[in-house]
Amino acid sequence: MSSESDGGSDGPTKTICPYCGVGCGIQIAQDDEGEVSFRPWGDAPVNNGSICIKGGAATQSVNHEDRLTDPLIRDDDGELREASWDEAYDVVVEHMERTREDPSAQGGGFYGCSKAMNEENYLIQKLARRYGTNSVDTCTRMCHSSTVYALKNSLGEGAMTNSMADLEEAADVFWIQGANPGEQHPIANSQYFRQAVLEGATVIQVDPHANKTTRSFEITETDRHMHLQPEPGTDIPLLNVVLKTILENDWVDEEFVAERTKGFEDLKETLEDFDKEAAAEEAGVPLEDIELAAEKYAMANNAAIFTGMGMSQHTCGVDNVQNEINLALTTGNLGRPGTGVNPLRGQNNVQGASDVGAMPNVLPGYRDVSDPEVRADVEEVWDFEIPSDPGLTNVEVSHEIGDTIHGLYIMGENPVMSEPDTNRVEERLEELDFMVVQDIYETETAEYADVILPATSWAERDGTVVNTDRRTQRMRGVDKVHPNTKDDLEILCDVGNRLFGDGSFDFDGPEEVFEELRQVAPIFHGMTYDRIGEEGIHWPCYEPGDEGDAYLYSDGFTTESGLGRIEGVRHQPPKETPDEEYPLILTTGRIIEHYNTGTMSRRSETLTHVEPENFVDVHPNDADRYGIDDGDYVTLKSRRGEIEVEARVTEDTKEGTVWTTPHFADSAGNRLTNDVLDDRAKIPEYKAAAVEIEVSVTANDTDAADAPADD
Repeated sequence: MSSESDGGSDGPTKTICPYCGVGCGIQIAQDDEGEVSFRPWGDAPVNNGSICIKGGAATQSVNHEDRLTDPLIRDDDGELREASWDEAYDVVVEHMERTREDPSAQGGGFYGCSKAMNEENYLIQKLARRYGTNSVDTCTRMCHSSTVYALKNSLGEGAMTNSMADLEEAADVFWIQGANPGEQHPIANSQYFRQAVLEGATVIQVDPHANKTTRSFEITETDRHMHLQPEPGTDIPLLNVVLKTILENDWVDEEFVAERTKGFEDLKETLEDFDKEAAAEEAGVPLEDIELAAEKYAMANNAAIFTGMGMSQHTCGVDNVQNEINLALTTGNLGRPGTGVNPLRGQNNVQGASDVGAMPNVLPGYRDVSDPEVRADVEEVWDFEIPSDPGLTNVEVSHEIGDTIHGLYIMGENPVMSEPDTNRVEERLEELDFMVVQDIYETETAEYADVILPATSWAERDGTVVNTDRRTQRMRGVDKVHPNTKDDLEILCDVGNRLFGDGSFDFDGPEEVFEELRQVAPIFHGMTYDRIGEEGIHWPCYEPGDEGDAYLYSDGFTTESGLGRIEGVRHQPPKETPDEEYPLILTTGRIIEHYNTGTMSRRSETLTHVEPENFVDVHPNDADRYGIDDGDYVTLKSRRGEIEVEARVTEDTKEGTVWTTPHFADSAGNRLTNDVLDDRAKIPEYKAAAVEIEVSVTANDTDAADAPADD
């Protein structure tokens, strides 16, 4: 499967940044020794050559000394040894066949990858279904599955309703809730949000933690913008205050509501006896501030909502996002430029991995796997029977290890760090009969694998990805850095052909896979590699010649009724709240220098130099209460584990709330987070866990330890 590289001696290769979901275009070059380096792409369609610190450092991980170079097999003594590809494949196939034949098993679990191409995620979900299970999932489960659920159920499509470009040009108000684009989507923040602000747009940010987004709009008069800082887990009461204020002041778009929605009476009934004062007090935000924010949003010509994991990663995540949808529908802010409900996706292909069906309940294009007509349509192309019952999500698979799950096939994901309550995840992986991991490094998860298959990196592969606003773009690779590695696509084809031998996985490269994807996923049907080109195409693109839709729902919603669904929701507190033993609430988030589990970013010299270790933000009043000075090392403990991190005393976080990150191996916040799930979307509650804090090493002790010894 040869690369279409135009790199090496032929000049730089145009591709897409492997980090967040903005989809910035970059160029990469490769010298005669195989070293890969970054080059700007000045007229890239999404970012026009701008790049953040992660994108500029992205190539540093490609040539890292930790790269896997040969297949590894764990021997009877528990040690990993190098093996040939044939030997590794033989072991994988033998164990997968044995697991499939076990009548007590569900056929194992499969993990797709939000950093892998559409074509590779398409193949792993097809492999799972050919194997006999719908238990295939990706990291979208951990970040925006509740958003996808609510958007699809109430509007019709599980994705951003608008594009970044039309929002910049048309939006008067940006309502940013539970998202931090200043750090998590820096180019979207600088190129789209800030530009709109310079031209007069207003920003209302709702987040328990002040951050770079909060501060980035100080370039204009600060009284125009607002930061509402609620207690973690109180987004529903805050938004209900907003909605009741809109109802009380007759700011409803009555024509839009009457013609294009259903359920408005349910919302009115839900809010009839709603106590705004009590709700504002519970959220910890002055009532007059919430009412002013409601007025700014409701009175805008065009207002756009941006939502992030601060909204989705709760046991009430679906309801959180539903209330944002309620806000947009009630005020008529959908179906035109500069409006909508817009999830900011965190990984470069987390949108695409969902789009191509690497989820347990849908086939490619979000087609319901339990619908016999849908299955029949896809089976006609695939020529094998698809299981009819939805499978397990990745967290449910983890919970079932040792019971119905005996084997795992993991492509490019790192659940030991990405799943909540990671100490327990490690214990479960010890119970597995067999696990195969294909990745570019020996990750924390790969340490538990029986077979490790060395994959090429993002910079060495061709394929397509979908960014946060549904733009499908092509990635192009340079030559392999390590000759015995293989593309994820080639590995999946090899395994599929050895398992089944029926031609289901006979593909000569990613373009052939994309052509089959087009047949089974209507949203991609009108696209081809040639048409995608360098500009990309937004889905849905139903027919050849379609230009794709920069914004959705101009003529109606794609729900069964054609109407947008409004539904009143009531407050549900986090499943774990502070008590005497664990008196603080922990919430987590990402920082600009690092990325998710840190698998790539911690292998970047630039990024680790800027931010080498984890930390926790502590409010000054809490610091006084627990005897913590800035720079002390503290132990954070929850019911699930503990970590030691540096304390940063700051008013960025609210009193009673501490904030840390998931990026750093042994000190990752996910050792403390709760693995309870939203009942519908099955997303874990990363954003609220009860903890205690105590000083373990003072800053003075640290300084003394670092001081040079006397001669």
